[in-house]
Amino acid sequence: MIRAFLIAAQFLTALPIHLEPAPGEQEIGRSFSYYPLVGLLLGMVLAGGGWLLASAAPMLVAALLVLVWTALTGALHLDGLADCVDAWVGGRGDRERTLAIMKDPYCGPMGVAAVVMVLLLKFAALTVLCGNRAFLLLAVAPVVGRATVQLLFLTTPYVRPAGLGAAMAAHMKRGEIILILIIVCGGVLLAAAYAGLWALIGAGGAFLLFRRSMLIHIGGTTGDTAGALVEISEASVLTAICLVSHIR
Repeated sequence: MIRAFLIAAQFLTALPIHLEPAPGEQEIGRSFSYYPLVGLLLGMVLAGGGWLLASAAPMLVAALLVLVWTALTGALHLDGLADCVDAWVGGRGDRERTLAIMKDPYCGPMGVAAVVMVLLLKFAALTVLCGNRAFLLLAVAPVVGRATVQLLFLTTPYVRPAGLGAAMAAHMKRGEIILILIIVCGGVLLAAAYAGLWALIGAGGAFLLFRRSMLIHIGGTTGDTAGALVEISEASVLTAICLVSHIR
């Protein structure tokens, strides 16, 4: 159990985790069940950081939290977001061309723009939440963001024959992950109540729209699209919480 969690943390964060022996494909698939728990760890760091810096200006706190958030994940998911946007635009409806662009290490202007927009949304939402001292809600987005990846792999074919995602798709514990998704939804509703409901609605809407886009462009999912979904879901969760709280 601990090793599976550490494998998940090794893949999802920039924490200095070195495992010997190197994890095999079955272990990688098993670790997939622990993705929301890694999200909870990240969320606790954000919530704790917001609480510790509560006396500072909300905009400064938000900027620092975005910096810490990006550093902890090693910008892994932002890279996936940039790759997907570049490929969606440059692929021009050609599936093979789109997949080839996603593997290109260079980032085009559309990818940069997408990253900037997502980070701006996160910064603005964190400013609102920190200004309202709603630090607990900071933990919701990283958890839900990683749960949406589990839902993606449960419902969407993996289109690359090799790689980390292929091992997860082949060896993940489907029944266990379904149970975990139910627990995550229940936990979010219990911890955040009305805001939690709209966080799930925001994430669900983002999931459906982006999944449809994946199916249109490449016929399924890849590691890059999973990373992009994390970023899009997190931004959607934070935005939904802030908008609904403002309306109320």
